[in-house]
Amino acid sequence: MPLAPASASPAASASVRQPPAADRVYQHVKQGVLDRRYEGGTLLTEGELADAVGVSRTPVREALLKLEVEGLLRLYPKKGALVLAVSAQEIADVVETRLLVEEFAARKAVPAPAALLTRLEELVAEQRRQAGTGDLAAVAVTDRCFHAEIVRNGGNEILSRLYDQMRDRQLRMGVAMMHAHPDRVTKNIVEHTEILEAIKAGDVELAAARVRDHLSWVKVLVRGEAR
Repeated sequence: MPLAPASASPAASASVRQPPAADRVYQHVKQGVLDRRYEGGTLLTEGELADAVGVSRTPVREALLKLEVEGLLRLYPKKGALVLAVSAQEIADVVETRLLVEEFAARKAVPAPAALLTRLEELVAEQRRQAGTGDLAAVAVTDRCFHAEIVRNGGNEILSRLYDQMRDRQLRMGVAMMHAHPDRVTKNIVEHTEILEAIKAGDVELAAARVRDHLSWVKVLVRGEAR
């Protein structure tokens, strides 16, 4: 009777599944920046990151170079990497781009297929649950997913790719804004519900107006005004 092939040991399986060291550092630092464990102005050193992830300094350097290209860090030789703060200009640029894409997408979402309406309802419900637990990082992810679903439904792959390129900036700004203005968590959910209801009602102009009003509050807060 032939012998069954020997299964790999747990240690061997773990080593096969383990992502490359540079990827692990990249994900660790990037997630830390996005959820504000590493806030703007924080200086990260290669040694600290190598110890935190359990790798040598070589993959740390590789990961930091990649994050600098993405605009999240600025490297200073022999000192470390500075986490860049989100500027008012960057927020304004992102909001302006989102308005162009999302208002167009909201118009194309009407009439909406049942699958889109169901998915948007699920995301609003998920946001409510996450807000109840105070998990602002999770709320920001679900917030972005709500808008991304509408954009993807528009069927324009170029716009969808453009929108996806703003993902990290949106998440980072979303978490920062919610920490600075906790009342916006509840208001965002209310406004998402209003966008959903306008799409569900088949009202193109109202859907576009709801999206425009929803995104405009960010510029208002950047100017230091209340809304």
